[in-house]
Amino acid sequence: MAVKKVKVGVVGCGGICKGTYMENMVNKFAVIDVVGCFDLIESRMDYMVKKYGIKKYSSLEEICSDPEIQIICNLTFPESHVLVSKTAMEHGKHVYCEKMMAPTFEDATMLANLAEEKGVLYTTAPDTFLGAWEQSARKYLDDGIVGKPVTVHAQYSRRYEPESPFFDTAPKHYFFPLHYGGGFPFDLGGYYIHQMINMFGTIKRVTGFGGNMRPVRTFTNPKHPKYGEEFIVDTPTTLLAALEFENGVLGTFNISSDCSGSQAFTVNGTDGTMKLGDPNMFSDTISVTRAGAKPKNEFLSGLTPTSGPSFLKSDDDDDRQMLAEFTMEQTVELPLLHGFYESSRGVGLADMCYAIINGRRPRCHYDIGLHAIEVIHAIQESCKTGKIYEMTTKCERPAPIAASAFSATGWERSLDD
Repeated sequence: MAVKKVKVGVVGCGGICKGTYMENMVNKFAVIDVVGCFDLIESRMDYMVKKYGIKKYSSLEEICSDPEIQIICNLTFPESHVLVSKTAMEHGKHVYCEKMMAPTFEDATMLANLAEEKGVLYTTAPDTFLGAWEQSARKYLDDGIVGKPVTVHAQYSRRYEPESPFFDTAPKHYFFPLHYGGGFPFDLGGYYIHQMINMFGTIKRVTGFGGNMRPVRTFTNPKHPKYGEEFIVDTPTTLLAALEFENGVLGTFNISSDCSGSQAFTVNGTDGTMKLGDPNMFSDTISVTRAGAKPKNEFLSGLTPTSGPSFLKSDDDDDRQMLAEFTMEQTVELPLLHGFYESSRGVGLADMCYAIINGRRPRCHYDIGLHAIEVIHAIQESCKTGKIYEMTTKCERPAPIAASAFSATGWERSLDD
């Protein structure tokens, strides 16, 4: 029996669409049937039509009015997310939207309410938390590999400056992370927040510092047509926050586009520490540090300790050394237990399609995206008021993807649940 396909229309044919989304939607996921596309820049549409043999629409209204299309995949830049998603919902379409769902918490709340009013599904990126290392890390944590999680620490920084001679000179060089609604906390920060929600669920309280550290900047490349001119960065660029999850886990979140690059993501538990990967990647290395994580073979074959501290008592120095090493913390890399370790942008859309077919909740449900945006909003409000922000939204922790050993062409089976 062939997979029942869901008809999808794509709005926005820029870099993220051309680079990975369209190829995956057309050729990677059997459940997705791309009907056509629309973009304000006609040459972008023409490229997609020629390469993939899909339909070309003349306007946003036309593609949203097509009765054949069930889902609008919104791949526009952040400032257009609200208009495209709102128009699609008003035409009764389900919506999948690239990160994040809106530039502000107010706009995001409006879209969430509209989805409920229209009775449509609304899902949002980033969908990388459905990837191999992210799902594997969740399973290991749920199974108690570090005992009871106590704290989570997420940090990422990169230096974003207008040093290119092409910075913002044309649509293909439009650098959205330095524009309204696309700032670094929304862009890369969204990956960390979504993965923390995937691991630990709803965030209860937030406090933070930072904001827009240098709103006035200068074009610094002599070959740039606006060399020496100033421009305004209208978005937060550096935020540091403390998070309290409803389940009792405490967290830190630090995201910055104002300093040199570094990355750290760890979970500390009562019995060990788990080092996580980069949540912007579907596959990355994850490891655990805990007592007995990697005992020596000679210990296993040569000695059988009794329970309790008394087993360390020995007249043999070699025995005592090996036994002591067994009780020391050791680090071991963990195997990935899930699929989607290749570039799988659009896996959230595929999951949404199976949710429609099987009548279940999509894993990238809008309540996660809305909660993530409120976290960014909460940090900024705390910066202004100096007070702890009590979160107003809650989200349902997404259902895990079952561990599997399917071949790459069969990973999609794990979404058909």
